[in-house]
Amino acid sequence: MLRRIAIAALAVGVATAVAAGIAAAGVAGKHGGMPTVKLMVGGIDKQIYLPYQLAQGLGYYKKYGVDVKLSTEQDGGVGAEEAMVSGQVDMAGAWYLHTIDFQVQGKAVVDVVQLSGAPGEREVCATGSGIHSPADFKGKSLGVTDLGSGTDALTEYMAVHAGLKISDIHRVAVGAGDTLIAALQHGSVQCAMTSQPTVSAVVKKGVGYSAVDLATGKGVKRNLGGFWPTASVIARADWVASHKDAVQRVVTALVATMHYIHTHSAAQIANHLPKDFVQNALVTRADYVKALSQDKGQFLPNGLMPKGGPQTVLAVERLAGLVKPGQKVKLAPTYTNAYVLRALKRLGLKK
Repeated sequence: MLRRIAIAALAVGVATAVAAGIAAAGVAGKHGGMPTVKLMVGGIDKQIYLPYQLAQGLGYYKKYGVDVKLSTEQDGGVGAEEAMVSGQVDMAGAWYLHTIDFQVQGKAVVDVVQLSGAPGEREVCATGSGIHSPADFKGKSLGVTDLGSGTDALTEYMAVHAGLKISDIHRVAVGAGDTLIAALQHGSVQCAMTSQPTVSAVVKKGVGYSAVDLATGKGVKRNLGGFWPTASVIARADWVASHKDAVQRVVTALVATMHYIHTHSAAQIANHLPKDFVQNALVTRADYVKALSQDKGQFLPNGLMPKGGPQTVLAVERLAGLVKPGQKVKLAPTYTNAYVLRALKRLGLKK
């Protein structure tokens, strides 16, 4: 009897130790091993979206126990946020404003980590156009990534904020990179909203200049009135509720990445990005690093939603007519800081 008791006790001890070991190793999922998460980014090679790829380059996703399969939306294809809400991917690297847009459509989408507090965009205008502020937009054709995109909303807002009507401007979908530059060169648009490294390429080629700054704290305060949260990770609320462990691992990896961005130089950051991101037909590595050094302040240090940020975004959406009069929006369900706060505690970082 004593021998059987001893064996039973040993078995319980071994089972407990194995379970503890599995938990410590961060093993998750029905079949063991790391959970896999599909994350599509709205232009993964753009500087405004660099944290997603940087986390991969630093090895942080694997370090914190999740296998993230990154992809990027293609010109003319399904947008990252649409791919997420339709279930083609689990998460989207996209602007926070889409959570509001989806709520208006009756779809519950939540932002689980906020990566930037400024759009990181600039309005570049063709050389000789004479445009230097949104007040000069009247009667002009203005390039946006795509109709209905975040750049479209910002373009509309800036026009209205400057005293114009949306009908005073003509918005044209020009994409980014080469297609945007070609649109400026051929006169299809007089200005276009874009981010780095395309901004540097426009200036270096002599095609245009930066007329409106939405990439620095000073520029955002002047043109938008305060923090305007943009790059984030958004997912369907039901998916988040049923994959809390995987969500936490993704968020922890990205919070660690934001800390890295704020404690390392632009050149060090560039070292962990794919070579064709930082040096290609559009820009040299030196151009890329210079641009990142200039606009690095758009990235938040801790992943928390900036105070007042959601309210500013909603105000922009209403003024631009994207949220119609009478349409009610509840901001509380559109984002959560819970996963970020747990990540900060685990990483030993300050709020």
